[in-house]
Amino acid sequence: MANFGLIGAAGYIAPRHMEAIRATGNQLVAAIDPHDSVGILDSYFPDCSFFTEIERFDRHVERLRRRGEEERIHYLSICSPNYLHDAHVRLALRTKAHAICEKPLAANPWGLDGLQMVEEETGCKVYTVLQLRVHPALVALRERIRAEGPRKRDVVLSYVTKRGKWYLYSWKGDIGKSGGVTLNIGVHFFDLLMWLFGPAVDSEVHLLNDHKAAGALELENARVRWFLSVDGEDLPSECADAGQRAFRSITIDGEELEFSNVFRDLHTSVYDDIMNGRGYGIEDARPAIELTHNIRSSELITPKIGTHPFLTR
Repeated sequence: MANFGLIGAAGYIAPRHMEAIRATGNQLVAAIDPHDSVGILDSYFPDCSFFTEIERFDRHVERLRRRGEEERIHYLSICSPNYLHDAHVRLALRTKAHAICEKPLAANPWGLDGLQMVEEETGCKVYTVLQLRVHPALVALRERIRAEGPRKRDVVLSYVTKRGKWYLYSWKGDIGKSGGVTLNIGVHFFDLLMWLFGPAVDSEVHLLNDHKAAGALELENARVRWFLSVDGEDLPSECADAGQRAFRSITIDGEELEFSNVFRDLHTSVYDDIMNGRGYGIEDARPAIELTHNIRSSELITPKIGTHPFLTR
């Protein structure tokens, strides 16, 4: 059994990490969040030490480390806002704990270079949560694509997730902290596309604002039209009528794979892989972070590869 720490215990995604820690037979011994609305801890690890100041948490983690192998924190799970991820990963490594970090591992590509140096210095490992790579339907899709052999496919990726007015007032609405919609909600999907169809050859950006983004990619084995949005008005009518708040779809050569009902135990699968000596690291995360950085830095252009159908509605 391994001891875990958790940064960002009050956040939306933290309960999935708590569940994964418990489901893999491990123990959460310390957690930190500047907000104290963390009663969810009682449902998972009621004896977990809790802090609202990172300095006191850091001091506690160091004290546990000095007490020896049985008490030290072996893994630190990071669920903090995007712009703090690389700093909190470094905190983990310097206290001799492996880091398990939510997406994105860093806001910019050069942040990954810094993490790589600290990883080498400390001998501890940095893992990132790329849960779509363990989604059974997407694993099966990748196997089918590989069996069919290399060729250019026509791909349409759509992701709409309805967010309320709070979104733009939170850190997620600050592009300097979240990286905007392409990084905050899109990085998993860009990783998925390159995992399925190979590296990016060319990129176009057709729309980019606080609420949504769209563009096209030329990948090694696909031409992709993509659309990302946190605006509920972009939900397909059948989703809105059914009361769904999210729509995730990938269409390949006209065949749609709709995976709006993402399995909630994907984080547990990610943790299980890590506990069994697998898991994804810095270099796995790099292509999608480089791509999202390039998209944020690009000018809008007249489409050449093609436009996403949602742009013509």
